[in-house]
Amino acid sequence: MDWFPSRDGELYAEQVPVTHIAEQFGTPAYIYSRKGFEEGYKAYKQALDGWPHLICYAVKANSNLAVLNVLAKLGAGFDIVSVGELERVIAAGGEASKVVFSGVGKQRHEIRRALELGIYCFNIESEVELERIQEEAEAMGKVASVSVRVNPDVDAQTHPYISTGLKDNKFGIDIKAAPAVYKRAAELPNIEVVGVDCHIGSQLTTKEPFIDALDRLLLLADQLREMGIILKHLDIGGGLGIAYEAHEHPPTPADYLGQVRERLAANEHHSHLEIVVEPGRSIAAQAGMLVTQVELIKQSDHKAFTVVDAAMNDFLRPSIYSAWHGIEPVVADSQKEELLCDVVGPICETGDFLGKDRKLKVTEGDLLAVRSAGAYGFGMSSNYNSRCRPAEIMVDGNQVHLVRRREKLTDQWADEMLLPEG
Repeated sequence: MDWFPSRDGELYAEQVPVTHIAEQFGTPAYIYSRKGFEEGYKAYKQALDGWPHLICYAVKANSNLAVLNVLAKLGAGFDIVSVGELERVIAAGGEASKVVFSGVGKQRHEIRRALELGIYCFNIESEVELERIQEEAEAMGKVASVSVRVNPDVDAQTHPYISTGLKDNKFGIDIKAAPAVYKRAAELPNIEVVGVDCHIGSQLTTKEPFIDALDRLLLLADQLREMGIILKHLDIGGGLGIAYEAHEHPPTPADYLGQVRERLAANEHHSHLEIVVEPGRSIAAQAGMLVTQVELIKQSDHKAFTVVDAAMNDFLRPSIYSAWHGIEPVVADSQKEELLCDVVGPICETGDFLGKDRKLKVTEGDLLAVRSAGAYGFGMSSNYNSRCRPAEIMVDGNQVHLVRRREKLTDQWADEMLLPEG
Protein backbone atom coordinates (compact mmCIF):
# COMPACT_ATOMS: atom_id res chain seq x y z
CA MET A 1 0.00 0.00 0.00
CA ASP A 2 1.15 3.56 -0.75
CA TRP A 3 1.29 5.70 2.38
CA PHE A 4 1.98 8.74 0.20
CA PRO A 5 -0.97 8.77 -2.22
CA SER A 6 -1.68 11.30 -4.95
CA ARG A 7 -5.04 13.09 -4.67
CA ASP A 8 -6.10 15.41 -7.46
CA GLY A 9 -2.50 15.63 -8.62
CA GLU A 10 -1.02 16.42 -5.18
CA LEU A 11 0.99 14.11 -2.93
CA TYR A 12 -0.18 13.44 0.60
CA ALA A 13 1.54 11.88 3.59
CA GLU A 14 -1.32 9.78 4.95
CA GLN A 15 -4.00 12.50 5.33
CA VAL A 16 -1.76 15.59 5.14
CA PRO A 17 -0.73 17.44 1.96
CA VAL A 18 3.05 17.30 1.58
CA THR A 19 3.07 20.96 0.56
CA HIS A 20 1.72 21.88 4.01
CA ILE A 21 4.50 19.92 5.71
CA ALA A 22 7.17 21.58 3.56
CA GLU A 23 5.75 25.02 4.30
CA GLN A 24 5.85 24.33 8.05
CA PHE A 25 9.23 22.59 8.34
CA GLY A 26 11.17 23.59 5.22
CA THR A 27 13.23 21.46 2.86
CA PRO A 28 15.00 19.16 2.47
CA ALA A 29 13.10 16.99 4.92
CA TYR A 30 12.40 13.33 5.53
CA ILE A 31 8.70 12.58 5.94
CA TYR A 32 7.64 9.27 7.48
CA SER A 33 4.31 7.49 7.73
CA ARG A 34 3.59 5.88 11.08
CA LYS A 35 1.08 3.59 9.39
CA GLY A 36 3.74 2.55 6.90
CA PHE A 37 6.12 1.38 9.63
CA GLU A 38 3.33 -0.37 11.51
CA GLU A 39 2.03 -2.24 8.48
CA GLY A 40 5.56 -3.17 7.42
CA TYR A 41 6.12 -4.84 10.78
CA LYS A 42 2.68 -6.45 10.86
CA ALA A 43 3.35 -8.14 7.51
CA TYR A 44 6.08 -10.17 9.24
CA LYS A 45 3.97 -10.70 12.35
CA GLN A 46 1.10 -12.13 10.33
CA ALA A 47 3.43 -14.31 8.25
CA LEU A 48 4.82 -15.91 11.42
CA ASP A 49 1.57 -16.13 13.37
CA GLY A 50 1.26 -19.50 15.09
CA TRP A 51 4.99 -20.25 14.97
CA PRO A 52 7.43 -19.29 17.78
CA HIS A 53 9.26 -16.25 16.49
CA LEU A 54 11.09 -13.01 17.20
CA ILE A 55 11.05 -10.15 14.69
CA CYS A 56 14.17 -8.04 15.24
CA TYR A 57 13.97 -4.80 13.27
CA ALA A 58 17.39 -3.86 11.87
CA VAL A 59 18.06 -0.54 13.59
CA LYS A 60 20.59 0.58 10.99
CA ALA A 61 17.80 0.97 8.43
CA ASN A 62 16.28 3.90 10.32
CA SER A 63 17.24 4.57 13.92
CA ASN A 64 15.08 7.61 14.74
CA LEU A 65 13.72 7.22 18.28
CA ALA A 66 10.14 7.78 17.13
CA VAL A 67 10.47 4.98 14.57
CA LEU A 68 11.95 2.60 17.16
CA ASN A 69 9.24 3.55 19.65
CA VAL A 70 6.45 2.84 17.15
CA LEU A 71 7.88 -0.63 16.53
CA ALA A 72 8.62 -1.32 20.22
CA LYS A 73 4.97 -0.65 21.03
CA LEU A 74 4.04 -3.41 18.57
CA GLY A 75 6.33 -5.85 20.40
CA ALA A 76 9.28 -5.74 18.03
CA GLY A 77 12.73 -6.95 18.90
CA PHE A 78 15.79 -5.24 17.44
CA ASP A 79 18.91 -6.21 15.52
CA ILE A 80 21.80 -3.94 16.51
CA VAL A 81 25.42 -3.57 15.40
CA SER A 82 26.75 -1.09 17.99
CA VAL A 83 26.27 -0.02 21.58
CA GLY A 84 24.90 3.26 20.22
CA GLU A 85 22.08 1.39 18.54
CA LEU A 86 21.52 -0.58 21.74
CA GLU A 87 21.19 2.60 23.78
CA ARG A 88 18.80 4.03 21.16
CA VAL A 89 16.60 0.97 21.51
CA ILE A 90 16.49 1.35 25.29
CA ALA A 91 15.83 5.11 25.06
CA ALA A 92 12.95 4.40 22.66
CA GLY A 93 11.30 1.91 25.03
CA GLY A 94 12.58 -1.30 23.47
CA GLU A 95 13.35 -4.39 25.53
CA ALA A 96 16.96 -5.55 25.81
CA SER A 97 15.71 -9.14 26.12
CA LYS A 98 14.54 -8.89 22.49
CA VAL A 99 17.85 -7.59 21.09
CA VAL A 100 20.30 -9.54 18.95
CA PHE A 101 23.79 -8.04 18.64
CA SER A 102 25.36 -8.54 15.20
CA GLY A 103 28.51 -7.17 13.58
CA VAL A 104 32.11 -8.25 13.04
CA GLY A 105 33.84 -5.82 15.42
CA LYS A 106 32.08 -5.75 18.79
CA GLN A 107 34.27 -3.89 21.28
CA ARG A 108 34.73 -5.08 24.84
CA HIS A 109 32.82 -2.18 26.36
CA GLU A 110 29.93 -2.93 23.98
CA ILE A 111 29.90 -6.58 25.02
CA ARG A 112 29.87 -5.59 28.70
CA ARG A 113 26.97 -3.19 28.24
CA ALA A 114 24.98 -5.79 26.33
CA LEU A 115 25.60 -8.36 29.07
CA GLU A 116 24.65 -5.83 31.73
CA LEU A 117 21.32 -5.14 30.04
CA GLY A 118 20.63 -8.81 29.33
CA ILE A 119 20.22 -8.98 25.56
CA TYR A 120 18.66 -11.99 23.83
CA CYS A 121 21.89 -13.13 22.19
CA PHE A 122 25.12 -12.23 20.43
CA ASN A 123 25.51 -13.23 16.79
CA ILE A 124 29.21 -14.07 16.83
CA GLU A 125 31.22 -13.75 13.63
CA SER A 126 34.68 -15.09 14.53
CA GLU A 127 36.47 -17.41 16.92
CA VAL A 128 38.27 -14.40 18.40
CA GLU A 129 34.94 -12.79 19.22
CA LEU A 130 33.70 -15.97 20.92
CA GLU A 131 36.72 -15.99 23.24
CA ARG A 132 36.29 -12.28 23.92
CA ILE A 133 32.66 -12.71 24.94
CA GLN A 134 33.61 -15.64 27.19
CA GLU A 135 36.24 -13.50 28.93
CA GLU A 136 33.88 -10.59 29.53
CA ALA A 137 31.01 -12.81 30.67
CA GLU A 138 33.30 -14.66 33.10
CA ALA A 139 34.57 -11.38 34.55
CA MET A 140 30.99 -10.20 35.11
CA GLY A 141 29.69 -13.52 36.42
CA LYS A 142 27.26 -13.77 33.52
CA VAL A 143 26.33 -16.40 30.94
CA ALA A 144 26.22 -15.05 27.38
CA SER A 145 23.74 -16.52 24.92
CA VAL A 146 25.30 -16.84 21.49
CA SER A 147 24.35 -17.74 17.95
CA VAL A 148 27.04 -18.33 15.35
CA ARG A 149 26.64 -16.32 12.18
CA VAL A 150 27.67 -18.62 9.39
CA ASN A 151 28.71 -17.63 5.91
CA PRO A 152 27.07 -20.14 3.52
CA ASP A 153 28.79 -18.83 0.35
CA VAL A 154 25.44 -18.09 -1.30
CA ASP A 155 25.26 -15.48 -4.06
CA ALA A 156 22.49 -13.07 -3.08
CA GLN A 157 22.48 -11.60 -6.63
CA THR A 158 22.44 -8.05 -5.30
CA HIS A 159 24.80 -5.04 -5.32
CA PRO A 160 28.31 -6.19 -4.28
CA TYR A 161 28.46 -3.62 -1.47
CA ILE A 162 25.38 -5.11 0.21
CA SER A 163 26.16 -8.76 -0.46
CA THR A 164 27.26 -10.42 2.78
CA GLY A 165 26.98 -14.19 2.28
CA LEU A 166 29.90 -14.96 -0.04
CA LYS A 167 33.18 -16.39 1.18
CA ASP A 168 34.97 -13.22 0.03
CA ASN A 169 32.81 -11.07 2.34
CA LYS A 170 33.97 -10.10 5.83
CA PHE A 171 30.85 -11.43 7.53
CA GLY A 172 30.28 -14.65 9.41
CA ILE A 173 32.21 -17.89 9.80
CA ASP A 174 32.70 -20.30 6.91
CA ILE A 175 29.88 -22.82 7.24
CA LYS A 176 32.40 -25.65 6.84
CA ALA A 177 34.32 -24.40 9.89
CA ALA A 178 31.21 -23.75 11.97
CA PRO A 179 30.99 -27.18 13.69
CA ALA A 180 34.41 -26.68 15.27
CA VAL A 181 33.39 -23.23 16.51
CA TYR A 182 30.18 -24.63 17.98
CA LYS A 183 32.15 -27.39 19.70
CA ARG A 184 34.40 -24.81 21.31
CA ALA A 185 31.42 -22.63 22.31
CA ALA A 186 29.71 -25.59 23.97
CA GLU A 187 32.83 -26.19 26.08
CA LEU A 188 33.04 -22.65 27.43
CA PRO A 189 31.55 -22.21 30.93
CA ASN A 190 30.08 -18.75 30.40
CA ILE A 191 28.61 -19.38 26.95
CA GLU A 192 25.20 -20.82 26.11
CA VAL A 193 24.69 -21.84 22.49
CA VAL A 194 21.14 -20.95 21.48
CA GLY A 195 21.02 -20.73 17.70
CA VAL A 196 22.46 -20.31 14.26
CA ASP A 197 22.39 -17.09 12.25
CA CYS A 198 22.77 -16.25 8.57
CA HIS A 199 22.37 -13.02 6.61
CA ILE A 200 23.37 -13.16 2.95
CA GLY A 201 22.72 -9.62 1.77
CA SER A 202 20.27 -6.80 1.28
CA GLN A 203 17.66 -5.89 -1.35
CA LEU A 204 17.07 -9.49 -2.45
CA THR A 205 14.20 -9.70 -4.92
CA THR A 206 13.88 -13.48 -5.32
CA LYS A 207 13.31 -16.28 -2.80
CA GLU A 208 15.87 -18.68 -4.21
CA PRO A 209 18.99 -17.31 -2.43
CA PHE A 210 17.09 -17.27 0.88
CA ILE A 211 15.93 -20.86 0.52
CA ASP A 212 19.37 -22.01 -0.66
CA ALA A 213 20.92 -20.51 2.50
CA LEU A 214 18.14 -21.97 4.68
CA ASP A 215 18.74 -25.48 3.38
CA ARG A 216 22.43 -25.16 4.21
CA LEU A 217 21.60 -23.96 7.73
CA LEU A 218 19.31 -26.92 8.32
CA LEU A 219 22.03 -29.34 7.23
CA LEU A 220 24.33 -27.66 9.74
CA ALA A 221 21.67 -27.96 12.46
CA ASP A 222 21.46 -31.68 11.75
CA GLN A 223 25.23 -32.00 11.98
CA LEU A 224 25.26 -30.14 15.30
CA ARG A 225 22.48 -32.34 16.68
CA GLU A 226 24.61 -35.39 15.97
CA MET A 227 27.34 -33.67 18.02
CA GLY A 228 24.90 -33.24 20.90
CA ILE A 229 24.34 -29.51 20.30
CA ILE A 230 20.62 -28.79 20.08
CA LEU A 231 19.73 -25.34 18.73
CA LYS A 232 16.77 -23.35 20.03
CA HIS A 233 16.38 -20.86 17.21
CA LEU A 234 17.11 -20.30 13.56
CA ASP A 235 18.00 -16.69 12.69
CA ILE A 236 17.48 -16.27 8.95
CA GLY A 237 18.56 -12.63 8.92
CA GLY A 238 16.92 -9.96 6.82
CA GLY A 239 17.54 -8.63 3.34
CA LEU A 240 14.11 -8.92 1.73
CA GLY A 241 13.95 -6.29 -1.01
CA ILE A 242 11.31 -3.76 -1.98
CA ALA A 243 10.04 -2.50 -5.34
CA TYR A 244 12.04 0.65 -6.02
CA GLU A 245 11.01 0.41 -9.68
CA ALA A 246 7.71 -0.70 -11.19
CA HIS A 247 9.23 -3.76 -12.86
CA GLU A 248 10.54 -5.15 -9.54
CA HIS A 249 8.36 -7.73 -7.81
CA PRO A 250 10.12 -9.03 -4.68
CA PRO A 251 8.42 -11.74 -2.63
CA THR A 252 6.25 -10.65 0.28
CA PRO A 253 7.10 -11.67 3.85
CA ALA A 254 4.21 -14.15 3.65
CA ASP A 255 5.58 -15.70 0.43
CA TYR A 256 9.09 -16.05 1.78
CA LEU A 257 8.34 -17.04 5.36
CA GLY A 258 5.65 -19.44 4.24
CA GLN A 259 8.34 -21.48 2.52
CA VAL A 260 10.58 -21.25 5.60
CA ARG A 261 7.78 -22.63 7.76
CA GLU A 262 7.13 -25.45 5.31
CA ARG A 263 10.81 -26.44 5.37
CA LEU A 264 10.89 -26.52 9.18
CA ALA A 265 7.56 -28.30 9.60
CA ALA A 266 8.62 -31.04 7.20
CA ASN A 267 11.29 -32.36 9.59
CA GLU A 268 10.59 -33.29 13.21
CA HIS A 269 14.10 -32.27 14.18
CA HIS A 270 13.50 -28.74 12.89
CA SER A 271 9.88 -28.12 13.85
CA HIS A 272 10.80 -26.94 17.35
CA LEU A 273 13.05 -24.12 16.11
CA GLU A 274 12.02 -20.57 16.88
CA ILE A 275 12.31 -18.35 13.79
CA VAL A 276 14.27 -15.13 14.26
CA VAL A 277 14.18 -12.64 11.39
CA GLU A 278 15.94 -9.27 11.03
CA PRO A 279 14.04 -7.10 8.50
CA GLY A 280 15.02 -3.47 7.99
CA ARG A 281 14.55 -2.07 4.49
CA SER A 282 11.33 -4.01 3.88
CA ILE A 283 9.76 -2.33 6.92
CA ALA A 284 11.23 1.16 6.62
CA ALA A 285 11.94 2.07 3.00
CA GLN A 286 8.46 2.69 1.66
CA ALA A 287 7.37 4.31 4.91
CA GLY A 288 9.45 7.40 4.10
CA MET A 289 10.22 9.97 1.43
CA LEU A 290 12.68 12.83 1.03
CA VAL A 291 11.14 16.14 -0.03
CA THR A 292 13.35 18.70 -1.72
CA GLN A 293 12.85 22.00 -3.53
CA VAL A 294 14.09 22.91 -7.01
CA GLU A 295 16.60 25.74 -6.73
CA LEU A 296 17.23 26.22 -10.44
CA ILE A 297 17.35 24.45 -13.76
CA LYS A 298 20.67 24.54 -15.56
CA GLN A 299 20.44 23.92 -19.30
CA SER A 300 23.39 23.32 -21.58
CA ASP A 301 23.68 22.20 -25.18
CA HIS A 302 24.41 18.71 -23.96
CA LYS A 303 22.34 18.19 -20.83
CA ALA A 304 19.80 19.64 -18.41
CA PHE A 305 20.28 19.63 -14.65
CA THR A 306 17.53 20.17 -12.11
CA VAL A 307 19.44 21.51 -9.10
CA VAL A 308 17.65 20.88 -5.79
CA ASP A 309 18.36 21.79 -2.16
CA ALA A 310 18.95 18.15 -1.14
CA ALA A 311 22.32 16.56 -1.86
CA MET A 312 24.41 13.44 -1.40
CA ASN A 313 25.05 14.41 2.21
CA ASP A 314 21.29 14.18 2.80
CA PHE A 315 20.72 11.03 0.76
CA LEU A 316 23.76 8.96 -0.13
CA ARG A 317 22.29 5.81 -1.68
CA PRO A 318 22.22 7.00 -5.32
CA SER A 319 25.85 8.11 -5.12
CA ILE A 320 27.40 5.00 -3.58
CA TYR A 321 25.08 2.26 -4.88
CA SER A 322 23.80 3.87 -8.10
CA ALA A 323 20.46 3.24 -6.41
CA TRP A 324 17.32 4.15 -8.33
CA HIS A 325 14.56 5.99 -6.46
CA GLY A 326 11.35 7.29 -7.95
CA ILE A 327 11.32 11.10 -8.17
CA GLU A 328 8.13 13.04 -8.86
CA PRO A 329 6.68 16.52 -8.41
CA VAL A 330 4.74 16.95 -5.18
CA VAL A 331 2.14 18.85 -7.20
CA ALA A 332 1.67 17.62 -10.76
CA ASP A 333 1.15 20.20 -13.49
CA SER A 334 0.44 18.80 -16.92
CA GLN A 335 0.79 22.26 -18.47
CA LYS A 336 4.51 22.40 -17.79
CA GLU A 337 7.01 21.31 -20.38
CA GLU A 338 8.60 17.92 -19.80
CA LEU A 339 12.34 18.01 -19.22
CA LEU A 340 14.85 15.18 -19.50
CA CYS A 341 17.34 15.94 -16.76
CA ASP A 342 19.63 14.81 -13.98
CA VAL A 343 18.38 15.72 -10.51
CA VAL A 344 21.45 16.96 -8.66
CA GLY A 345 22.45 18.71 -5.46
CA PRO A 346 24.79 21.66 -4.83
CA ILE A 347 27.73 19.63 -3.44
CA CYS A 348 31.06 19.86 -5.26
CA GLU A 349 31.12 16.23 -6.43
CA THR A 350 30.09 14.76 -9.76
CA GLY A 351 28.64 11.91 -7.70
CA ASP A 352 26.17 14.31 -6.09
CA PHE A 353 22.93 13.25 -7.72
CA LEU A 354 19.54 11.92 -6.67
CA GLY A 355 18.52 10.64 -10.08
CA LYS A 356 19.75 10.61 -13.66
CA ASP A 357 17.91 10.93 -16.97
CA ARG A 358 14.52 11.62 -15.43
CA LYS A 359 11.56 13.03 -17.32
CA LEU A 360 10.04 15.70 -15.09
CA LYS A 361 7.60 18.57 -15.51
CA VAL A 362 9.17 21.06 -13.11
CA THR A 363 10.17 24.67 -12.77
CA GLU A 364 12.17 26.64 -10.22
CA GLY A 365 10.60 26.55 -6.75
CA ASP A 366 8.70 23.27 -7.25
CA LEU A 367 8.83 20.52 -4.67
CA LEU A 368 10.06 17.05 -5.60
CA ALA A 369 9.50 13.82 -3.66
CA VAL A 370 12.19 11.13 -3.62
CA ARG A 371 10.31 7.91 -2.97
CA SER A 372 11.15 4.86 -0.83
CA ALA A 373 13.66 6.83 1.23
CA GLY A 374 12.67 5.65 4.71
CA ALA A 375 15.58 3.19 4.93
CA TYR A 376 19.26 4.17 4.86
CA GLY A 377 18.35 7.80 4.24
CA PHE A 378 18.88 10.00 7.26
CA GLY A 379 21.02 7.35 8.94
CA MET A 380 23.70 7.74 6.25
CA SER A 381 23.50 11.53 6.12
CA SER A 382 26.47 13.73 6.99
CA ASN A 383 27.73 17.30 7.21
CA TYR A 384 29.84 17.07 4.06
CA ASN A 385 30.44 20.56 2.62
CA SER A 386 29.37 21.83 6.08
CA ARG A 387 25.74 21.28 5.22
CA CYS A 388 23.16 20.84 7.97
CA ARG A 389 21.28 17.57 8.12
CA PRO A 390 17.55 17.72 7.34
CA ALA A 391 14.55 17.54 9.62
CA GLU A 392 12.62 14.31 10.18
CA ILE A 393 8.84 14.40 10.40
CA MET A 394 6.41 11.62 11.31
CA VAL A 395 2.81 11.78 10.06
CA ASP A 396 0.15 9.91 12.02
CA GLY A 397 -3.19 10.17 10.21
CA ASN A 398 -3.90 13.90 10.12
CA GLN A 399 -1.30 14.73 12.77
CA VAL A 400 2.22 15.94 11.94
CA HIS A 401 5.06 15.52 14.44
CA LEU A 402 8.62 16.82 14.25
CA VAL A 403 10.76 13.86 15.38
CA ARG A 404 14.14 15.48 14.70
CA ARG A 405 14.64 19.20 14.28
CA ARG A 406 16.64 20.53 11.38
CA GLU A 407 20.29 20.82 12.33
CA LYS A 408 21.67 24.33 12.87
CA LEU A 409 25.02 25.53 11.62
CA THR A 410 26.27 26.04 15.17
CA ASP A 411 25.43 22.40 15.95
CA GLN A 412 28.08 21.37 13.46
CA TRP A 413 30.99 22.89 15.31
CA ALA A 414 29.60 22.83 18.85
CA ASP A 415 32.10 20.11 19.83
CA GLU A 416 35.08 21.59 17.99
CA MET A 417 37.77 23.75 19.59
CA LEU A 418 40.30 26.29 18.41
CA LEU A 419 43.94 25.89 19.34
CA PRO A 420 45.02 28.09 22.26
CA GLU A 421 46.56 31.46 21.38
CA GLY A 422 50.36 31.49 21.16
